Amino acid sequence: MPYLTSAREISSLVAEYTNSPTLWIDTEVADYKSKNPRLSLIQVLDDAKDMSGDRVYLLDVLDQPDIVGDFISQIMLNPAIEKVFHNASYDLKFLGNKKAQNITCTLEMAKKIPYYILPLSNYQLKTLAVELCKFNNIQKQEQSSNWGKRPLSEEQIEYACLDCIYLAQVHQRLIELKEETSPDPATEDLISLAARYQQVEQQYKLLNSEFEHLQERVKQAMQAQNLSETPDFKLTSYERETVKVPFVELARLVQTEGINLDFPITVTKKLKTDLGENIQRLSVDAEKTTSWRLAPKQTDDVEDE
Repeated sequence: MPYLTSAREISSLVAEYTNSPTLWIDTEVADYKSKNPRLSLIQVLDDAKDMSGDRVYLLDVLDQPDIVGDFISQIMLNPAIEKVFHNASYDLKFLGNKKAQNITCTLEMAKKIPYYILPLSNYQLKTLAVELCKFNNIQKQEQSSNWGKRPLSEEQIEYACLDCIYLAQVHQRLIELKEETSPDPATEDLISLAARYQQVEQQYKLLNSEFEHLQERVKQAMQAQNLSETPDFKLTSYERETVKVPFVELARLVQTEGINLDFPITVTKKLKTDLGENIQRLSVDAEKTTSWRLAPKQTDDVEDE
């Protein structure tokens, strides 16, 4: 895990990274809870197969804005390099923001995997590394340590290095899951899909029925026992007020008071019928959309007589 502090060495390495197709990147931030957080480290891995940390470089950029600027211009803004982060929106605050290109976020990738395939309590990198890649004894104590203090401790350096390894392995596993769960629709086996669909449909009806029943019983029990909270639930109520006004009165008010109230109205079937041929006198903007609905065929079993 080479730890670079020299601006010259960092610049040389950044130049080499411009030839990499994919980089797995993490950051550590000093004073992250303050109004003026400072980028402390940029950790970079350029080989997902590296499990030892030999290919993870720690770039010490604390209070070196010129080095950070070079990294942003040569790496983050380079569309030819895929940059992989976990919770990328946070790291990008310090590395180019919306100008950064070709960004992959493993947090967003994980959220797109259906829950029944990836049933996790959260999508933290630690959780994904343990559940997807079987890493054990992952320690996160150093995450909240003082990243503005120098020299960094051995524990901090090791932590910073390992996060890149976890990130790369999680990324590879998520790619595999995406391919498994989102195959080419043109090659799908509809027979096996239908069989699984029907099996799940029956289970869903039973579970959903029980879920709704239990939910209603809990709500009624808490109300009857005058409880707003239990160790497992919190019961809240809300009121919704709907204000309606006759359209004729609204139109008269707008006209007499000269109120600028110009916005499109969706013409429902009933309103279209009420308007009749008069609708042709209006500036109608018709917008067509196509929706697809899947409905299982109803099959009746008929016994041979």
